[in-house]
Amino acid sequence: MATAAKTPTPADLKAIFGMEPKNAVAYLKSKGYAITWSWQDMLDQAHDQSFTVAKAMRLDLLSDIRAALETALQEGQTLKQFIADLQPVLESQGWWGQQVIVDSEGIGELVQLGSPRRLKTIYQTNLQSAYMAGRKVEMEQTTETHPYWKYVAILDGKTRPSHRALNGQVFRHDDPVWSAIYPPNGFNCRCRVVALTEAAVKRRGLKVVSSEGRMFTDTVETDTDKRTGEIRTVPVTGIRTTDAAGKAITFRTDPGFNHAPGTGLADMLKRKQAAAQEV
Repeated sequence: MATAAKTPTPADLKAIFGMEPKNAVAYLKSKGYAITWSWQDMLDQAHDQSFTVAKAMRLDLLSDIRAALETALQEGQTLKQFIADLQPVLESQGWWGQQVIVDSEGIGELVQLGSPRRLKTIYQTNLQSAYMAGRKVEMEQTTETHPYWKYVAILDGKTRPSHRALNGQVFRHDDPVWSAIYPPNGFNCRCRVVALTEAAVKRRGLKVVSSEGRMFTDTVETDTDKRTGEIRTVPVTGIRTTDAAGKAITFRTDPGFNHAPGTGLADMLKRKQAAAQEV
């Protein structure tokens, strides 16, 4: 029987990636804010520019949630500590439980606001994205010595089948596939990427593959807008490849995660460093 998957903490992520959370915090701090009603309102690369939580319809709410995430990163808080600190703040702001909320068009809808389950998703997805963005910056700085990147999935009972299928796949760092499949690839995704030298690839008997001619983009239906009846769709990128046994597999990102977190973060950090040196 599969055991329950442990939610990675900032300390876990630091141990996995071997890095301080400085770049991860910088990624969070670099974002503006966006008010959104549904997660479909802001997709893919837009998450690199703006921090949002669906149905958190005030900037003070978003600011409180992001500040709690920054504290969790800097202090290595567990999910339990994160919820214990943030829940009373959100309750005092009236953003908790099921409530009727009126959207920008004046239409009321019973929705789920804050809950331990929502805070778990907010915690895990944002911390994973921040750490992966920071890790990507460091990996991009070592491509001369570590030119190969390997996709690593957590193999337990909660792993998505497509994420499990991609586990162990090795591509060059500059393969276009990384612009889509660099984790996280969905809410609560726990996958990561490790950089390898050519010697390590040979020593471990790994096969370097290419995405050329095997990537595709599909348009998938996500849900139906209850107010308008419109069927909402989003693009998802995938790749057709094979697993270690040579069996054909197809990997697709989850809707809304069709991008590599932290794209542009390295340039931003360089600009900040240059500006600091000029002072």
